[in-house]
Amino acid sequence: MRFIEEIVVEEFLPTFRSMLAESLRERELTQSEVANLLGISQSAVSKYVHGDVERNDRLLDHRGMNELVERLAEGLADGEMSPVQALVEAEVFVRELEHGGLLAALHEEAVPELGEYGGEFAVHDPDSTLRAAERTLSSVRQGLRVLENTSGFATLIPAVGSNLVQALPDGQNIEDVAAVPGRLLDVKGRTTIPADPEYGVSEHVASVLLAARAAGSDALAALNVGYEPELVEALEAAGYTAVEFDAETDVEAAIDEALADAPDADVIYQTGGVGVEPVVYLLGEDAVAVAERARDLL
Repeated sequence: MRFIEEIVVEEFLPTFRSMLAESLRERELTQSEVANLLGISQSAVSKYVHGDVERNDRLLDHRGMNELVERLAEGLADGEMSPVQALVEAEVFVRELEHGGLLAALHEEAVPELGEYGGEFAVHDPDSTLRAAERTLSSVRQGLRVLENTSGFATLIPAVGSNLVQALPDGQNIEDVAAVPGRLLDVKGRTTIPADPEYGVSEHVASVLLAARAAGSDALAALNVGYEPELVEALEAAGYTAVEFDAETDVEAAIDEALADAPDADVIYQTGGVGVEPVVYLLGEDAVAVAERARDLL
């Protein structure tokens, strides 16, 4: 009796790790940096990159395997993917190979009796909550990088600060929304990001996004910027739908009323009130798309 997990350990793991280590080294990461990212020893990295491990030729030639390795190496090297997300992506790929893919074929070769079984083993759900959570955090990180590298974005930040947020696909409350702890601030003309994104750290912008979704919007992300009539006009001229809501009433009810006739609005805004700063909220499919829209305004 030989489990498919043995095939993963004996065939997939050394091949995958060696390919990923090589790809990271090609991106000029040190052996120490590669070891930290992969959670292995530096001596193990040395063995992988010098070909001192036995690798499976069929896995080496597998297009999906090569695409995964390049995607993970690129994301890990430039910091847009966390080691946790890389692990989840690799786990999902392994389950896909186990479920009628190459690992299933290798397993069947090792255990010929399996060929008599006509069904398939659904080991893991590729749409796991963890995978969605890590992808959402990655999207916010990439969006923040766009804003940080956009010359002049600081001029759009309102006095209360900006935040870039993205909800999980089935998010229902603030704990399901990734955002920056604190706010994005204008510090001497530069956009300052105080910390990496986390879940449950935005009340205001997250609440606006959730209210828009409750009112029928399909948006998963939002970014608040300072209000100027010219800004709204520029957005409308670019083809976006903008609607106004009343800042001096209950926000959820006000947004629900504003989106009643335009649930697909890309922009919602309020022009201020007593003790309330006027703000524009850009809505979009993900944090990167929203950040790029802000960039295009400049």
